[in-house]
Amino acid sequence: QVQLVESGGASVQAGGSLRLSCIVSRYTYSTYCMGWFRQGPGKEREEVATISSDGTRTYAASVKGRFTISKDNAKNTLYLQMNSLNTEDTAMYYCAVDSRWLCPARWPEYKFWGQGTQVTVSS
Repeated sequence: QVQLVESGGASVQAGGSLRLSCIVSRYTYSTYCMGWFRQGPGKEREEVATISSDGTRTYAASVKGRFTISKDNAKNTLYLQMNSLNTEDTAMYYCAVDSRWLCPARWPEYKFWGQGTQVTVSS
């Protein structure tokens, strides 16, 4: 069974930075789409950033220019570098992976999920 374990969440002040990590194990598919998602208090889960097998990256408009998604294949680890954090970024952050070549259009379509890591940004 594929396992994803997130880490790096913390409480920070607005303007600060964090780097989230997601270690992926037992993933044997040849293609992938991996992503970071978040769910804030009273909000629906939303896509933050994705990266696919061919290196294509996508970002939500609200994080573009502030967040960077990357992957270290040697370490089987997905990262999310978050800069210039603001209170709207407060959420539980999840990583997910799907084996399809094209990234799913909607977050429920991702097959494997981690348990999440909490990011809290205070003003």
